[in-house]
Order: sequence, then structure tokens, then C-alpha cells
Amino acid sequence: MDMAWSALGISLKVAGCATAISLVLGVGVGFLLARAHFPGRDLLDTVLTLPMVMPPTVLGYYLLVLIGRRGWLGGWLQETFGINLIFTWQGAVIAATVVAFPLVFKPARAAFEAVDGQLEQAARVLGIPEIGVFFRVTLPLAWRGILAGVLLAFARALGEFGATLMVAGSIPGKTQTLSVAVYEAVQAGQDEVANVLVLITSVVCLVVLMAAGRLAPGRIASK
Repeated sequence: MDMAWSALGISLKVAGCATAISLVLGVGVGFLLARAHFPGRDLLDTVLTLPMVMPPTVLGYYLLVLIGRRGWLGGWLQETFGINLIFTWQGAVIAATVVAFPLVFKPARAAFEAVDGQLEQAARVLGIPEIGVFFRVTLPLAWRGILAGVLLAFARALGEFGATLMVAGSIPGKTQTLSVAVYEAVQAGQDEVANVLVLITSVVCLVVLMAAGRLAPGRIASK
């Protein structure tokens, strides 16, 4: 049981950090692609959505190439600042962020595109600056769609396995998340521990998905 609670704590920490990062980046990029028109916009959208369909192990390999000790970014961090991201919980956060980001970015872009531009223009006519238009008009109208995406991203980050295992490994008490702990328990024949871990993960994901379903824009509009 101690392993189960430790894995749950690490998973919540990793998923929470990954979701927060995905929220900031997803809202920013989603708003940019919803409002700006530039060559290559559709290609950028496709590239940013790739983690939704790409195998997690492939993402993990790309991350190793990028932030590994021999990677161009990881090697620079190691030589310049002595920072090593491999086999750390921070590395797990990066892996979870990569897989969770599209689940915030796509709903955020759709939510921003659904905002009535006339309302934004009316705010500008009243003399409200652009940043005020965003925080006082655009974001309040889009927040339900964004929040639904955030909840889905949290659930995805909580259950991330392949990329996390490749980047952060499975160090009990340090990088062993719930999904990795389930795999280790099954491999070791610890069925009781695996059952507890699976139950905890299933309950958390069920609650998150129910909350996301209630916040979905279509659901709200139909009431």
C-alpha cells in the first residue's frame, strides 16, 4: 500500500505540473492559431496535434534525442548548468506535458474560434485595450471549453506510461507513477497491489471525465 500511495502522489504531482504547463501553452497557441492567419498555420496545427496519435514510445524516443545527456538540449543543459532531466520527476513532467498539450490546445482553439467576434469588436469600440478584451471578453466566453480540455489533459497526464517510462524510468518514490507501478506490479506477480493501483487510477479518471463531460460546450448549450 505504501507503494500505491507513493505512486499516486508522484502521479498527481507530475500530472498537475504537466497540466499547468499545457494550460499556459495550449491557451496561448490556441488563441494564436484561432486569430492569426499566416503561411503554414495548418501545418503547425498538425504538428502540435501529432502527440495525440503518435505512439508514446516514439514520443519517448524523440524526447530522449532532445533532452537526453547526448541530446542537443539535454547535453547543453548538462554541460552549462549541470541539469540532468533523464530519470527525474521533472523529465516525467516533460513527457506528460507533450502528450497532454494537444488535449488543451485543440479545445482552446475551438473555443476561441466559437467566440462572437462582434462582442470583441464592441469592447474595442468602448476603448478596452487588446489585453483587456482577451481577459474580459474572449476568455470568459471560452473558459468552459478550455476547462474541459484541461480536465482531459490531466487525466491523460495521470495515465501516461510509454514516454514517461522511457524518459523517467521507474524509480520507486521518485519517478514511479501509477501507470508504471501497475506495470511493475503485474510483472512481479503482485496482483493485489496491481488491483489497488488500477482501482485508484480508474476512479480518478472516471471523476475527471465526468467533470469534463459536464463542462463540454455542447452539453452546456443544450441545457
